[in-house]
Amino acid sequence: MLIAILSTLLLVCSHALAEKHDAKDAVRSTTSEDQTAVAVTVYNVNLGLIKDQRSLRLPTGPLELRFMDVASQIIPSSVAIRSLVDTASLHVLEQNYEYDLLNPQKLLDKYVGKDVKLFYKNAYTDKEEITNATVLSNNGGPIFKIGDEITFGHPGRIIFPGVPENLMSRPTLLWLLKNNLSDTQKVEASYLTDGINWRADYVLTLNEKDDRADLTGWVTLDNKSGAAYKNAKLKLIAGDVHRVKETADYKDKMLRLAKAEAAAAEPQFKQEEFFEYHIYTLQRPSTIRENQTKQINMVEAENIAVQKELILKGANYYYYSQYIDQMPKQKVGVFVEFSNKKENNLGIPLPKGIVRVYKRDSEGSLQFIGEDSIDHTPKDEKLRIMLGDAFDVVGSRKQTDWKKIAKNIYEASFEVLLRNHKKEDVVVKVVEPIPGDWTILSSSHEYKKTGAFVAEFLVPVRQDQQTKLTYTVRMQY
Repeated sequence: MLIAILSTLLLVCSHALAEKHDAKDAVRSTTSEDQTAVAVTVYNVNLGLIKDQRSLRLPTGPLELRFMDVASQIIPSSVAIRSLVDTASLHVLEQNYEYDLLNPQKLLDKYVGKDVKLFYKNAYTDKEEITNATVLSNNGGPIFKIGDEITFGHPGRIIFPGVPENLMSRPTLLWLLKNNLSDTQKVEASYLTDGINWRADYVLTLNEKDDRADLTGWVTLDNKSGAAYKNAKLKLIAGDVHRVKETADYKDKMLRLAKAEAAAAEPQFKQEEFFEYHIYTLQRPSTIRENQTKQINMVEAENIAVQKELILKGANYYYYSQYIDQMPKQKVGVFVEFSNKKENNLGIPLPKGIVRVYKRDSEGSLQFIGEDSIDHTPKDEKLRIMLGDAFDVVGSRKQTDWKKIAKNIYEASFEVLLRNHKKEDVVVKVVEPIPGDWTILSSSHEYKKTGAFVAEFLVPVRQDQQTKLTYTVRMQY
């Protein structure tokens, strides 16, 4: 019985070795010239899924396939290949990623112990000469043996007889395959790559009265993955995709995440819900070159109703002490807010990005007035953009009273002075983060309790005048 088992194992091993030997004899290489289609799905977490389809004439039986022109930042554990003609016609025996790329250092490393030629100019005869040499080492620089002598720092050029088989001139996927299809094989190689990212950039242009605006959204695609993608079908995934590298199911999860296909064609990007994210499909092919930043128009909306707000924000530490310093000048923030609703000429999911805001001056020239980042914003939600601080509207604050009523009960009084140097009336929203269980005992202006620890006062301030907000609050904590 033992002899039979050993015989079977030897037979299996011999078949495997024979298949590997036959595969080495049948070597095929494919480049982007064989490409029939490529699809690129880009996540806004510096990650891309590449699906590269190629048409190949492959011999039947075992073979070695060198799949070239792939991204240099490929994630090797994510690689997969399949037949698009008949999945059962192509079997993967082994797969490798050859990242030992050709460069002078590695080429010399591969030639240690081998013969090269040194091409140099003879300083005495002023003639160019060639001499044979053996590379002894390449540690900190090449060391050569010329005849019976050892030398280093040779001034000439090194001429190599060829490129070693295990040194690639470009990133290459290498498969040991078994092909059962005698006709032309159409394959799809899919893999994840780092180094490709996208973000949304928005331009918001305010009108003269700051109550209406036009919005233009752009997709900015940055490709540093180490490969180009010609006439690619482009998809973008918007959402906070969690990445956990080096886990067994990482590849499968991310591949499944990008399998959604777009339906009817529409201009530029078509948007649809996908899992807990949103997917945007460009409705035309686009070439993504290596080391290229590309911008594509994503959204346009006109005559959006916006609201400008002037906000003075307090801090909760004001309420814990009777020794708070007077604050003679506090900045008043400038914000614009609008609703992402259909009735406001929007109502579409907006991916996170940067909103840059512009307005025309008295001469009609467009001027930049501020920018802010937004998070992923679904439809029917509000967006608030911080533009900066007001120049002509300032505030000051002082604590006018402090009392300890009981062991954990306190009363504090404040005076907030708002000064308006503009040629128009304004309304300043004063936001006070009051700690503990609080009650406002008296106030010069009406307020709203907008949160458990927030009181908001809307304070009108006439042009070239000042308004004083005073209030007393009782706190228990």
